[in-house]
Amino acid sequence: MAQRNTAQKSQDRGAGGAPAATDPGGVRNVVLVGHSGAGKTTLVEALLAATGTIGRAGTVADGTTVCDHDPAAVRQQRSVSLSCAPLVHDGVKINLLDTPGYADFVGELRAGLRAADAALFVVSAVDGMDAATAALWEECAAVGMPRAVAVTRLDHPRADFDEAVALCQRVFGENVLPLHLTMLGDDGESVAGLLGLVTRRVFDYTGGLPAQVREPDPEHLPAIAESRNELIEGIIAESEDESLMDRYLAGEEIDTAVLVADLEKAVARGHFHPVVPVCAATGVGLDVLLDGLVSAFPSPLEHELPAVTGLDGSPRPPMACDPDGPLVAEVVRTTVDRHLGRVSLVRVFSGTLRPEQTAHVAGHGMAGRGHPDHDADERVGHVYSPLGAALREVPACVAGDICAITKSGSAETGDTISAKEDPLLVAPWEMPEPLLPVAVVARSRADEDTLARNLARLVAGDPTLRLERNPETHQLVLWCMGEAHADVVLDRLRGGGAELDTEPVRVALRETLTTPAKGHGRHVKQSGGHGQYAVCDIEVEPLPRGAGFEFVDRVVGGAVPHHYVPSVEKGVRAQAERGLVAGHPVVDLRVTLVDGKAHSVDSSDAAFATAGALALRDAAERGGPVLLEPVDEVEVRVPDHTVGAVLGDLSGRRGRVLGTGPDPDAEGRTLVRAEVPATGLLRYAVELRALTAGAGTFRRHFARYEVLPAHLAEGAGGTGR
Repeated sequence: MAQRNTAQKSQDRGAGGAPAATDPGGVRNVVLVGHSGAGKTTLVEALLAATGTIGRAGTVADGTTVCDHDPAAVRQQRSVSLSCAPLVHDGVKINLLDTPGYADFVGELRAGLRAADAALFVVSAVDGMDAATAALWEECAAVGMPRAVAVTRLDHPRADFDEAVALCQRVFGENVLPLHLTMLGDDGESVAGLLGLVTRRVFDYTGGLPAQVREPDPEHLPAIAESRNELIEGIIAESEDESLMDRYLAGEEIDTAVLVADLEKAVARGHFHPVVPVCAATGVGLDVLLDGLVSAFPSPLEHELPAVTGLDGSPRPPMACDPDGPLVAEVVRTTVDRHLGRVSLVRVFSGTLRPEQTAHVAGHGMAGRGHPDHDADERVGHVYSPLGAALREVPACVAGDICAITKSGSAETGDTISAKEDPLLVAPWEMPEPLLPVAVVARSRADEDTLARNLARLVAGDPTLRLERNPETHQLVLWCMGEAHADVVLDRLRGGGAELDTEPVRVALRETLTTPAKGHGRHVKQSGGHGQYAVCDIEVEPLPRGAGFEFVDRVVGGAVPHHYVPSVEKGVRAQAERGLVAGHPVVDLRVTLVDGKAHSVDSSDAAFATAGALALRDAAERGGPVLLEPVDEVEVRVPDHTVGAVLGDLSGRRGRVLGTGPDPDAEGRTLVRAEVPATGLLRYAVELRALTAGAGTFRRHFARYEVLPAHLAEGAGGTGR
């Protein structure tokens, strides 16, 4: 691609930033994807410094990058939040969306994918890639998102660019080809420049940025020729000019301008995926990468927008990326700043978002995760261009651009901001279910209010975090994506001033009786004045699993007056809720009232309720009481070579395998279906990841209750384990 000069400006760190865009055609929204340690954040810093957006690049190790705005993440030395870093190159605004490299923070990653129009996969020339990156490539391919690859860390002694390219081709598939080769310096080890395969030019960085473009040396020509032929064939295969391949095979020299134009079209359509070597430390390839982002990646005008509906789910026509159209924007990340309040990172799909504008904020689809539906008209505060945590006020944000807004009272991640005259909903992006439970408890009553406020703040910004208040175990449970996610969530809670502890998660059990039995309840007291008199006899019999709890009245002859029967049922059901053995609700049982006695003066509703409870407790002594535990059906998707280890692990969790077979959604993977007691799944999210090197995933849903083995039931008292 043609070489362009990179602006060199000197500004204080964090004081710069890109101005607001005025035309969607002049915007590129690019999400950076890759595993932790691949060099995404370091690359963003280098690009910001190379374009003069910041005066100097910070470092991840020191926590001084523009993306290091989360104190909890900095303390744990991990990037866990989506961050937007806009810059301007050749008159085009590029919004770089830096995503976390840890699998636990997939919510931030998917938010970045929603906000972006193209993806830059960052692959280390030292460490390769992880399974999650490979899976994400397939997800992007399924929706046709344009993709390119940046091979980083070329300055490392063990860096191997050729092996990194070969790995990308093995994992990502066809049409993943390098546009440049690396050129070693005089020492024979460090990368001093790039060999352009399309232009057959050398980009020499021995003098720093921008590169000096010159003719290749004679020793470079064989390497260029060998790799260039494969690249040209790949470009021509995607060309709309069907005659181009015939001309090339006939020996015709294809004009460089034609190749560049076809290459850029193929990349923008998502059919071709260039590989660019780049080194953040030395500047090698930074200008070439910026040129590619501008010329080959699509603008918002070329990218398909998500579907929209009315608030009632009624279909609406597809959106257009038109600054003059109706306002439709989406909150892709929410944080709460102590001084600014709620700060929302927003991608505008249609219309123009202006300060002090009254808009409609609607959030649907997060119910069940502690995110209730909400609809409200709100006045937008200031509109900012974000540079990490730094905010610079701008007059407006047009369709296709990304901005930050403040002072929204209800906006949460995933919410839609639209015109108040015609409120709309953007189709939500898919989120994986959090599967690691963590029970938290405030250390003192004084910490409870602080903990509640901090939880509300975190849940509003993190759609992968589910808050559950279990009425049976009386625990406050946070469902997280994994250990790293849980660590950061707990650190954020404590950082907000709440003193808290964690405790083992208890599973809500049930009780039932295994054999038919009879029960007698007699409640007779005389203490002056009206006494208490009620006698009832019941029969109990077990029901099939899942049948619930039944009460039947078979009293004959009025032994229990008709108007007292509901009181007996009330007492029986209340006792069933309190439990018979270990304090767990009773299920799968039929209780039949067969006889009783009443007194014309001393009987009452309260007396018969007490007698009913006593009768059920009496029957339980002879009915073979047992504890029931919840059993979940799980679907585990793992690489084929890990199936044996996964099956053995499921067996150790008292799981029962229902079947295995090829995963219909991915090659080289196996789908395992099994039934596993819920107690065996409390930390399965962590342990499955360890078994499969991060490549295994699973889903779970409740199946039924089964009898808890006797040796485990002995320790399952109180309100559960």
